[in-house]
Amino acid sequence: MSVVLPFLLYLRLYIRQSTQAQEGNLPRPNITAEPASMVLSKDSVTILCQGIPEAEVCNISKVGGHEPMDSILPLPKETCPLRIPELTPDWAGQYHCSYQSGGQWSQPSDPLQLVMTGAYDQPSLSSMTGTVVASGDNVQLQCFSKIRFDVFILIKEDGVHITQNLSYSTPERNGHQAIFHMDPTSTQMGT
Repeated sequence: MSVVLPFLLYLRLYIRQSTQAQEGNLPRPNITAEPASMVLSKDSVTILCQGIPEAEVCNISKVGGHEPMDSILPLPKETCPLRIPELTPDWAGQYHCSYQSGGQWSQPSDPLQLVMTGAYDQPSLSSMTGTVVASGDNVQLQCFSKIRFDVFILIKEDGVHITQNLSYSTPERNGHQAIFHMDPTSTQMGT
C-alpha cells in the first residue's frame, strides 16, 4: 500500500505534464544571472535562460527593447546563456526569456532586474522608524543621494528587489531621496 500512493501521484503528475505538452502549455523558463544580478560597472555577467531539454531555440529580451537580445540554440542542457562582457548602463535593466519547442513558444519568464553598481557615489540608507520595530508596525526606509536618479532600488540581502520610481528633492540636504514603505504584514527583518 505504501508503494501504491507514490506511484499514483507520479502517474498523475506524468499525465498532467503530458496533457499540458499536448495542449501547448510549455513550462515557463527560469531566468537568472551569474555571478549575480547586481554587477559592478564594466564587469562581465551572464544571463541564463533555463527551459526544458527539448528546447530548440531561446530568446533573451530586454524589457522595452525592440528585438530579442539573442536567439540561440541551447547547449546540450536546457540552459541558454547570454554573456555580457562589460556591463554598461545600456545593458542594465529588466530582462525576460522564452524558448521554443515543437514549433510553440513558452510564456515569458518572470523578469530579472540586472542592476549596475559602482558608476556613481554610494547613496545612504537610513530607517525613519528606527532599527528595532515591533511586529506589525509600519517601517519606512529613506534612500538619499546627492545625484538625482529616476529610479531607486532597495535590495534585501536575500536578493528581493523593491523599486521606487519616484524621487523627491530635498533642498535642505541638497540632494534627492526615495522613501520605501515596507509592508507591515510580512516579515521584513534583515539586511
